[in-house]
Amino acid sequence: MRRPIIGISANNILDSGEMLHHLPISYTPDGYVKAVQKAGGLPLVLPVGTKDLAKDYISQVDKLILTGGQDVLPKFYKQAKTVQGNYSEARDRFELALLEEALLQKKPVFAVCRGMQLMNVFFGGDLKQELSSFTKILHMQDPVPREQPTHQLLTKGSSILQEIYGEKTSVNSFHNQALNRLSSNLTETALCPDGVIEAVENKKQRLLGVQWHPDFAFEAQPNEMRIFNYVVKKL
Repeated sequence: MRRPIIGISANNILDSGEMLHHLPISYTPDGYVKAVQKAGGLPLVLPVGTKDLAKDYISQVDKLILTGGQDVLPKFYKQAKTVQGNYSEARDRFELALLEEALLQKKPVFAVCRGMQLMNVFFGGDLKQELSSFTKILHMQDPVPREQPTHQLLTKGSSILQEIYGEKTSVNSFHNQALNRLSSNLTETALCPDGVIEAVENKKQRLLGVQWHPDFAFEAQPNEMRIFNYVVKKL
């Protein structure tokens, strides 16, 4: 039986440091690759490129994972910058094109952290550019170890997430921004106790987004491996 090919969006860095001779590199965090392999999938890393490449990339994969990383540029959700963020317009444009092609080709999409935020923006939603004004819960947990859960997750009935995580669990947290106005194309299916949206779904279009990082914790937390199993085998 053929392994499902899982496209994983990559990031890039202009200066990789002395060890790698300051070369620009394309990369994806290894957790995505290893978790997909462990779930029985064949990971295929998709480096940032021009929009015209998206159709061919998506035609090569069975499913797409949009990974974490930089903040989404506010121009894509019609706001001015109100914080000094870390942005990559080239990555935003390319991943928006990947998502558009995945929908056109009816390929499932699993979106993590930034990926979930980008998905909401794609469908016309917007973001909170900073969280300190909205909550006292710390959503950027450094220096707490990445695999350690730091806040509660409350899932909603009949959701994919409740089947995997139960009604209540705890997850890690590594984000400075969050969903604000939710697109009508998505349904919120998990929340932090402070009201921050932690997961969205569209079952008809086979879209699943989470705000935390299962790729950081799949070896330590069984639920986080279960979600990769779901993505690779069922989504």
